[in-house]
Parts: sequence; structure tokens; C-alpha cells
Amino acid sequence: MKHVLLGVGVAAAFVMGAQVAQADVLDDITERGTLRVGVKADYPPYGFLNESGDIVGIEPSLAQDVADLLGVDLELVPVVSSNRMQFLEQGQIDLMIATMTDRNDRREVVQAVDPNYYSSGTNVLALSAAQLTEWEQLDGIPVCGIQGAFYNRKTEEEYGAEIVAFTGTAEALTALQQGTCVAFVYDDSFIVSRLSEPEWADYEMPLPTIDDAPWALAVALGEDRFADLMSGMIVDWHLNGRILELETEFGVPNTPFAQHMHDLLVGVNPSIDR
Repeated sequence: MKHVLLGVGVAAAFVMGAQVAQADVLDDITERGTLRVGVKADYPPYGFLNESGDIVGIEPSLAQDVADLLGVDLELVPVVSSNRMQFLEQGQIDLMIATMTDRNDRREVVQAVDPNYYSSGTNVLALSAAQLTEWEQLDGIPVCGIQGAFYNRKTEEEYGAEIVAFTGTAEALTALQQGTCVAFVYDDSFIVSRLSEPEWADYEMPLPTIDDAPWALAVALGEDRFADLMSGMIVDWHLNGRILELETEFGVPNTPFAQHMHDLLVGVNPSIDR
């Protein structure tokens, strides 16, 4: 909580020029006039293509908030789980807001920003006719997954599933519908959003959610000034209810994590105008 509170006001301090000037990605963004953010384009409602082919969703909206604060244009760069950290390492993007579960090994590759901005758990999407009720039923059966997703290994090693990995969710979902897999293991937040669509009426999320885990947005290693700026923004998003607002806008019931963070920060800062 101390770290969270230290983040309050960082964004405002940046705008006032309070940070010590140094050559870093923030200077590059300002000089370029464009903020490049890696987001998902196949993961509604967090990042997806609308009817016009534009990337929209909860995370692209958060990316727009950052661009607005910096006074620059926004360029959304579609990424997937298997390349999002590499894009950041290689300088193809300045910021990554792409449903990344916060793990220690990933913090060795990119600079995950505290506090976490979101959270989800692991479940499966399966035909109701499959009559799955417990994880142990996945033993020995093919289960679709996404390359680079951390829960693939656990689903294989602990529950005996035979993971069939795909580069993106569209391919995995098609394989599920075609019968290549009995189930698709993924974030429960994504599965809930799919189950609201008519084409998935015969499917369900039948298992108890496991491994509820926070999500982190990230900057490149060593970009401490940008990380501090983003820490302050995340605090503001929670404090002012921005993430709760975006969940509602994109048809997601307010998640316990987002509601808890909002209530927690409002309780710590009851005098702040929201």
C-alpha cells in the first residue's frame, strides 16, 4: 500500500516538469509525437477489432488515457502472448497493456508497473455436452491453448491435458468449434465475454476458476521515469473508478479486483475529488 500511495500525483508531477530531465523513452515519445502501445486485438472486451477494423476495448481506452496525458497521438500495435514482451524489449512499442499476468520471471524481461491494474483466473470453455465438472477430467484429452500462456504447463502437468497450442484466440476458438479440442483453457474474463455471444450458446465455463492472478502493464527495463508515471496513472484509474467505468462500457460485470482497488483507495483518500 505504501508503494501505491507513493504513486499518487506522479502523473501531475510529470506534466509540471518536476522530473529530472534525462534521455529516455518519454523524451522519444515527445519528440516523435506518438505513443506506441502494444495491445491485444483478438481478446474482447479487453482489445478487439470493431466493425470498422479499429482496435478498441478496455485496454486500448487506457492507452488513449496515457497518450492524452502526454499530449501525443496514439498508435495501437497488435500483440499476442508469445511476442508482447519481445516487442517491448526490441523497442517496437513504448508501453504494453496486453492482459499480461504478473509473474516474477516476466519481471526479469520487462519492467512490470505497480500497482496491478487488473486480475483474472484460469478456466475452460467447453461444450455443455462434454459434461466437465472438475479439472481432473482433462486427463488425456486435447485442450486448446495459446502459445506463451503460463497456465498451459499447469494444465498439462497437474491435470494431464494434452495442450494443442495456437498463436491467437481466433485460431484456438475455431479449433474448439471444429472438434480439434474438447476444451479451451484461458482467462475466465475472456470466457465470460464469449459466453454472452449467441454462437457460444451451447458452451459453458464448467470448472471452478483457479489461479486468480493480477495483470501488469509494462515498460522496458530501466525506464524508471515512465514506470513512475504509469504507477501514478494506475492509482488514478482505480481511485477515480475509470476501470470500473470501462468494464461497464464494454459489457463486463465489475470484477472483484477492480471494485476492491477502487474501494481501498477511496478509503485511503476520502478527501480526493472523484
